[in-house]
Amino acid sequence: MIIHTVAFKTRHAIGSEEEKEFLRAGIALGKLPMVTNFKCYKQVSQKNDFQYGFFMEFASQDAYDAYNGHPDHVQFVETRWKPEVEDFLEIDYVDHDMT
Repeated sequence: MIIHTVAFKTRHAIGSEEEKEFLRAGIALGKLPMVTNFKCYKQVSQKNDFQYGFFMEFASQDAYDAYNGHPDHVQFVETRWKPEVEDFLEIDYVDHDMT
């Protein structure tokens, strides 16, 4: 399993309709068939400037690759993410076997 996370800050005013529309568009990606356990979080730590986080899981590398190449994801990145996100940090995790 791959856990895909991204913390981000939008260019929109907090609570604005533009910000809400952006988040709704991002949340819609959670409906793609290869995505499981999608969550959108509001970031509350004082230790960074990010505002939100998306969290999702993929059953396999193939599922993750299919998501990255899916037309809906590509369109979101090009038409919403790139122009509307000011800063982000993406981290992908797999189980770490300590044996």
